[in-house]
Amino acid sequence: MGELFGNILNIQWQQIVMWIIGGVLIYLAIKKDMEPALLLPMGFGAILVNLPMSGAVTQIYEGVKEIGVIDILFESGIANELFPLLLFVGIGAMIDFTPLLSNPKLMLFGAAAQFGIFFTLSMAALLGFDLRDAASIAIIGAADGPTSIFVANYFNSKYIGPIIVAAYSYMALVPIIQPPVIRLITTKKERLIRMDYDNVTVSKTTKILFPIVVTVITGIMSPRSVALIGFLMFGNLIRECGVLDSLSETAQKTLANLITLLLGITVAAKMTADAFLDVRTLMILGLGLIAFIFDTVGGVLFAKLLNLFTKRKINPMIGAAGISAFPMSARVVHKMGLAEDNQNFLLMHAVGVNVSGQIASVIAGGMILALIP
Repeated sequence: MGELFGNILNIQWQQIVMWIIGGVLIYLAIKKDMEPALLLPMGFGAILVNLPMSGAVTQIYEGVKEIGVIDILFESGIANELFPLLLFVGIGAMIDFTPLLSNPKLMLFGAAAQFGIFFTLSMAALLGFDLRDAASIAIIGAADGPTSIFVANYFNSKYIGPIIVAAYSYMALVPIIQPPVIRLITTKKERLIRMDYDNVTVSKTTKILFPIVVTVITGIMSPRSVALIGFLMFGNLIRECGVLDSLSETAQKTLANLITLLLGITVAAKMTADAFLDVRTLMILGLGLIAFIFDTVGGVLFAKLLNLFTKRKINPMIGAAGISAFPMSARVVHKMGLAEDNQNFLLMHAVGVNVSGQIASVIAGGMILALIP
């Protein structure tokens, strides 16, 4: 009984705040269906690690160090980048690169949509963040959770908890954040542009060679990103080879879901009140939003720039799909096109840009690792 009352007396207001944050994440997952496979375990984990004398995290009890299971998972799965890389295998198996391969110039939009990363890196550094922390924060703009985890952990950022929460929250908020930004920087005439589909057949050999060639080229140009791009493309090769259908299905569903579940609750190791409740956490959330918005702007403006020099006009909205939030961003652009003109089908163009953004965000992450000492 004495221990019970001692625990109650040990509850601090910061821990209660973290319970509320955890509850909000669970609410968004269940009620709003926002990335439920990740936000629900992340929210529950935030509550779990902020209980007084929680046995889920490492603590000193009566002079004896007790290792918590959440910390064990963190060291085994995130500290060595294992979980993010395994998740990339599942993501790669989900992606169909056919729309991109049938129109390779769409890759340019994925590159343009990474502008927000480098813009935000500069802003974060100017605001006083350590360069490695600034780089970790900037990757939020790619809307690519696994890359954010990989980079933040590589740089041993002390803000890894807020960074991951921001990265996945903004991924879930794509349908809310992107439409007003797109409307703000495009005209109705531009949003009404129809894009024809070229009848281009992509051979099976091309689909098989693509992940291999991309891995080799990226590995030569940006060696630090070879693990990220390699696991992504390995997953895609499993999908396209045609002889591993059962493994492809397992990677897309069982593996991806299991790793996402473990990832969500493991991230909670860095969501303790003392590490999370900080003025800089709010700054990180703000900077992440700026990165996300400027990535969207970069893709749209690049499309508008191309329209100055090309006869076949591009609907600038597809540039917004150059972020890595696959396939949510492509769906947002497609729905916006239909809202303007119910015969304007932009889905395949937007998907092509979206998958190029997936590749570009991973390469951008590798560039950050190579550029920052």
